[in-house]
Amino acid sequence: MSHSLVTMSYIIATILFILSLSGLSKQETARKGNYYGMLGMAIAIAATALSGYVTSYEVLLGALVVGGAIGARAAIKVEMTQMPELVAIMHSLVGMAAVLVGYANFLDVSHPLIGVEKTIHEVEIYIGILIGAVTFSGSVIAFCKLSEKISGKPLLLPGRHWFNLLLLIAAVALAGVFLQQSENGSAIVPLAIMTGIALIFGIHMVMAIGGADMPVVVSMLNSYSGWAAAATGFMLSNDLLIVTGALVGSSGAILSYIMCRAMNRNFISVIAGGFGAAAGGEAAVIEGEVQPIDADETAQLLLEAKNIMIIPGYGMAVAQAQHTVNEITKLLKEKGKKVGFGIHPVAGRMPGHMNVLLAEAKVPYDIVYEMDEINEDWAHVDVSIVIGANDIVNPSALDDPNSPIAGMPVLECWKGGTTIVLKRSMASGYAGVGNPLFVLENTRMLFGDANATMQAVLKALKG
Repeated sequence: MSHSLVTMSYIIATILFILSLSGLSKQETARKGNYYGMLGMAIAIAATALSGYVTSYEVLLGALVVGGAIGARAAIKVEMTQMPELVAIMHSLVGMAAVLVGYANFLDVSHPLIGVEKTIHEVEIYIGILIGAVTFSGSVIAFCKLSEKISGKPLLLPGRHWFNLLLLIAAVALAGVFLQQSENGSAIVPLAIMTGIALIFGIHMVMAIGGADMPVVVSMLNSYSGWAAAATGFMLSNDLLIVTGALVGSSGAILSYIMCRAMNRNFISVIAGGFGAAAGGEAAVIEGEVQPIDADETAQLLLEAKNIMIIPGYGMAVAQAQHTVNEITKLLKEKGKKVGFGIHPVAGRMPGHMNVLLAEAKVPYDIVYEMDEINEDWAHVDVSIVIGANDIVNPSALDDPNSPIAGMPVLECWKGGTTIVLKRSMASGYAGVGNPLFVLENTRMLFGDANATMQAVLKALKG
């Protein structure tokens, strides 16, 4: 394939990637956005394979078959509850690829460079490996936290900020040593030391971030993986990889900023140590008795209500209750009830987690509302149903300045008529924070598996 044809193919792929991001910004066009992205990636792979740079099509074909098989199996087997950790581990693969490509470029002597070109290429290698290593180790820790292989609580070491600063200074200093020693062929030592430092930095950075901040972490690592891909593009002189990496990196950074704003946080405070850390005083003790309710009583309340709001959380994903909830929604709407879904920006454990769950259950897009759209209207809501959510409906975020989640905007469902909370037990949420909502006068607790409980409510509604 000629160079001009490859360039044209790359431009078409870039346009498709931009259209994909645009489509993914709205639920109504998300499916089309996915198709644009798939087509763009297919064109990019085909153009690169036929560009003349490939020396072994057997190796390329083998890699495509193995990678495609792993991706297909993951798409088929992975449950919706496992999507956050799947996204995190995929980010780690991008980081690992950047590191491996960086070392391969450094060790490649088939195209020797001199002067300024050599220095620029070595800087590209250094930065690519640095970002890739941080992305890899940070994503692995995020995967372990999201899959609960390690605790979601932040690990706050004494002097952790100074430790991070020391690692950063060491990485910058080693860059100078690396460039100096590249002339005599011994630069592999500072490069390897820097890689180790970057791996430690990624581990320590994510370990210090608390559970409630994990959606921001997933978004942040998405951004890092984009910049790692862009750095790889510079190393390989591949324009499409540079543009694609920049698109992913910038969109991930923007999403992280939006989510931080939604949580009344700033990006630096997330990196410095996430929700779940002490806030400078003793959090208020939650006192009071919970008022349990059963499925029949819940159904009666729903039948008497006119305006109903459902607030999904990670517990709904665990129980796979979204399809039953949609059946209840359709039945209530047939009975003349107004039913909506309230989505907090960080509900679940990755950006858009709840939106994807509801879309999977074919919940209509026009009854799904963001937090800002409904927080002024709770006085008109007769019954709110909280399904497996905790931190995003916690009044202490607004009332208790010593709470670990103080200042985080939440869905203020307690301002409505009756709030029904579905939980397996009285355990605290992912941020490890108790919730005074459970003992309020107008709150009723419906204990049990969310799907089984909702099935019982659906049966009672039909009866």
